Amino acid sequence: MKTLRFVHSRLPLFPRSCQRPAVACRLLPTSHRGQPPVLQSNRSLALSASSLKNWKDLGSSSHTEEEEEDGDLLEETEVEELFQQHVPAGIGQGQHRVFIVHPDVKWGSRKQYLTTAELMMAEAEGLVNTLDNWTVVDKIILSTKTPEKKKIFGKGNFQLLTGKIRGTPGVTAVFVNVDRLSSVSEREFEETWGVKVFDRYSVVLHIFRCNARTKEAKLQISLAEIPLLRSRLKNDMADLDQQGGGARYIGGSGETLYEVQQRLLKERETRIRSALEKLRRKRHLLRSQRKHREFPTVSVLGYTNCGKTTLIKALTGDSGLQPRNQLFATLDVTVHAGQLPSHMTVLYVDTIGFLSQLPHQLIDSFSATLEDIIHSDLLVHVRDVSHPETVNQKANVLNVLRNLQIPHRLLDSMIEVHNKIDLLGREPCAVLISALQQRGLDELKRAVEQEVVKSTGKQILDLRVNLSSPQLSWLYKEATVQDVQVNAEEGSAVVKVIISAAAHGRYKKLFEKLRTMK
Repeated sequence: MKTLRFVHSRLPLFPRSCQRPAVACRLLPTSHRGQPPVLQSNRSLALSASSLKNWKDLGSSSHTEEEEEDGDLLEETEVEELFQQHVPAGIGQGQHRVFIVHPDVKWGSRKQYLTTAELMMAEAEGLVNTLDNWTVVDKIILSTKTPEKKKIFGKGNFQLLTGKIRGTPGVTAVFVNVDRLSSVSEREFEETWGVKVFDRYSVVLHIFRCNARTKEAKLQISLAEIPLLRSRLKNDMADLDQQGGGARYIGGSGETLYEVQQRLLKERETRIRSALEKLRRKRHLLRSQRKHREFPTVSVLGYTNCGKTTLIKALTGDSGLQPRNQLFATLDVTVHAGQLPSHMTVLYVDTIGFLSQLPHQLIDSFSATLEDIIHSDLLVHVRDVSHPETVNQKANVLNVLRNLQIPHRLLDSMIEVHNKIDLLGREPCAVLISALQQRGLDELKRAVEQEVVKSTGKQILDLRVNLSSPQLSWLYKEATVQDVQVNAEEGSAVVKVIISAAAHGRYKKLFEKLRTMK
């Protein structure tokens, strides 16, 4: 019983109500058992006043399809239980007084060449300060030649660091500014320093957790937390082994405590992945509907807090968008309609922000969301050129895009936008804008239009129409009408349109048939 009490107190995955874990334990609610959960796509189909009626119809038709599949959807209470049931130990909603340690790698594959230790420390501080009730009490940059070692630092620097942490009053957590700590390193640090230890992975996940509002975000975060829970599980079981209980079998089930915990984690992961796979299929359906309506899609991406949402609000006039000056304020992909100078309607996709030094596991968890980027007609890369790390941020964004295997046609046609030029005394070569002050937007719209016409294969044509026929109204519905020159005497007009090859084929087939019938 002493061993089980230890397990209950240390291992949050182990339900307290279970008498026979191998038989009776369930990580998740048992309602809808056998039905894979699904996530309603969090599409903020936000429309400007000038948006087309058929875009509204697309939004309503998507809603209808989701309602039809409602029997397969994961209920809000189930998602919330899954999201809140197993928060990685030490994070929660409490407050922390954080000591930040940045290992300054002197050489080798882990050395950062496009930035400095001081700028990396500043970003780490920004991450901590993003969290409510988390404060930085002290920080230190220490050089290391052995970042791959268990203690990261050499003996002398590690002793210096330990003395500084122990000598700082009120420290409740240490943030080691590396992408991931091994379970061995984390355990070693926590035993030596006597406080919780976080890496960039766990801190960013906590920021995500605080900003999660939708089922989609909560499921993706729950999936991203699985590796963290596995790492913590190893450490907790090592503690249990030292007390002689880690290898014991539970209730005659033939499973050790560790095996039970691993099985529960695997079951949880399978359920989440099932939900996200159904989400991926639903996203594919929505993309197919947009393609059928022939709305070009422009994905707006960039480093976190570069101004993507502010830019989309400026381009679309969507008052429902409320940008926040905060890291990772956007976790859900949202779609917003806007018009280009030719009156062509395009859909701007607001994507999750990128960050340096994040493991592939975290990116993989958001793959369903990031998949929208791959299927876009055009990418717009927004850079905060007022930021001292802007060059490094660009490199990190491009690296993530390459890892996502973005098609070369999208990378080659990508428009780079330099935002926040109002904060600069110089003007670099790119599309220069200030989204906040709405400067440079007309030039950006023209650049977007040029690339969209090129990437979608649309044609700019002058078509002669008979005004007594439905040709003109058909073109207004199925194409982008730029100009109409009326010849009243002949009862005809020359219409300048931007039209897709498919729509032009339908136009010719329909109205050539009408002329033949006459």
